[in-house]
Amino acid sequence: MASSRLRWTALSPKRSPAPATFEAAFSELQKVVEQLERGGIDLENTLSLYDRGTELAKACSRLIDSAEQQVTRLTPESATPLPDAAVDP
Repeated sequence: MASSRLRWTALSPKRSPAPATFEAAFSELQKVVEQLERGGIDLENTLSLYDRGTELAKACSRLIDSAEQQVTRLTPESATPLPDAAVDP
């Protein structure tokens, strides 16, 4: 567990940029949450992890919002009317 603390400590002072993809950001966020839930971390590292988790959650939200806007914009452009189905008497 000491090595994972060192890894997170090494990341915290530098403010790493958020990952470019939703999957990468979400994966890192899951790791942050797991480490916070596990506990046994000093206050400074807990706060750093919390800050990183907040940044990652915001990045995930922005990426989802962007994808939703693209789908919303593309749907009317690519929608084609369905042919009327024949009704059997």
